[in-house]
Amino acid sequence: MSLFKRLRDLTLSNVYALIEKAEDPIKLTDQYIRDMTEDLQDAEKAVASQIALEKKFKKLYEEQEALLQKRIEQSHVAVQEGNLDLARRVIEDKQAVESKMIEYKEAYAENQLLANNLRAKLDEMRKQLNDMKNKRDTLVARYQAAKTQTEINKAMSGFNSSSAAAGMKRMEEKMLQAEAMAEASNDLAASKGKSIDEEFANMGKNKAVEDELAALLKQYEQK
Repeated sequence: MSLFKRLRDLTLSNVYALIEKAEDPIKLTDQYIRDMTEDLQDAEKAVASQIALEKKFKKLYEEQEALLQKRIEQSHVAVQEGNLDLARRVIEDKQAVESKMIEYKEAYAENQLLANNLRAKLDEMRKQLNDMKNKRDTLVARYQAAKTQTEINKAMSGFNSSSAAAGMKRMEEKMLQAEAMAEASNDLAASKGKSIDEEFANMGKNKAVEDELAALLKQYEQK
């Protein structure tokens, strides 16, 4: 697997499009985050190795540069002392050192450029991973809201207002019937509970009313 596979083959827009179509976008998002985290860790190791290589060539270049300056100074001293054989040896070594210095300088420049490019890509990967994590929070909220709305719609679809009204009417009728039966039961219990003295007292009251009514009718008959 390429260290920068997702940075090269996938853009966040493509990833988001796949997530939107997924049956469970949260699981898919979490999987992408795990994959991108692994790639980022591999990329960090690769960048660290490249930086180490850059530093290595920088050190070699600087060492040869310092040695070159030393050989130049030594060649002047040898000539001034009249030691031409030593001067020749110093100049030969100076030329070899200069050749190595140029080689190391070029290698340092190439590795520095590569390291800088990898640093930029690493920063981009970190940004994409952070964007993906932020996207996950948004997706979780949207997904949960959609699930809740679906559950509410499902519950509402099974709710029939006409049947509920009919059921309520039946309950009212049963309640009225129960109340009527309770009232009748109370009347029956009251009549059954009267004593003998109460019955005779009522009979006496009824007779007095009838007698008074008969006397009143008789008065009008005489006229």
